[in-house]
Amino acid sequence: MTLQEMEKQIKSDPRNAEYTARGIPPIFQINPEAEILIVGQAPGKKVEESGILFHDKSGEKLRDWMGIDGKLFYSKRIAIMPMDFYYPGKGKTGDLPPRRFIAEEYHPVILEMMPEIRLTILIGKYSIDYYLKKRAKRNLTETVRCYQEYLPEYFPIVHPSPLNFRWQAKNPWFETEVVPELRKRVADILEGSRIHRL
Repeated sequence: MTLQEMEKQIKSDPRNAEYTARGIPPIFQINPEAEILIVGQAPGKKVEESGILFHDKSGEKLRDWMGIDGKLFYSKRIAIMPMDFYYPGKGKTGDLPPRRFIAEEYHPVILEMMPEIRLTILIGKYSIDYYLKKRAKRNLTETVRCYQEYLPEYFPIVHPSPLNFRWQAKNPWFETEVVPELRKRVADILEGSRIHRL
């Protein structure tokens, strides 16, 4: 199956009919040549309008944590596959959680299209719980603190949202210990493959 065929299938899925009727396509950044995959939560309302993932303050922080600029972030070398390809809507205390069927039914097929992935960055509780399953610790903080247990395949991190400033203030080790290792891993993959191609 090609990416175009997959996108058509997602649009025609009756569970996505509401979005398709409004002219909203599934929002992801997929390329067969991608070497780093980011699995986030779901597009927010602003992203639904722009169609560009992490095109906000969260994206700026994420790119800083990864040590890359926007040009590289939105290149074919970086893939972004949210847990839901659409904005799930507003709940009582924030956005609704991503709909589970997207990851269950579509992620495996899309992953097969990207055989060059060498590192998957899991952002936030939903992607961490889904991909690490029983290997995840009792809470997100402990899972992120023990990130080395999941390498070299997965790198779990907190969401880079400005709303997470309290968590970051309480856990300074994230910026001093985890972020430098994330930058190193990203640089090793991207720089190493560039040299290999030369």
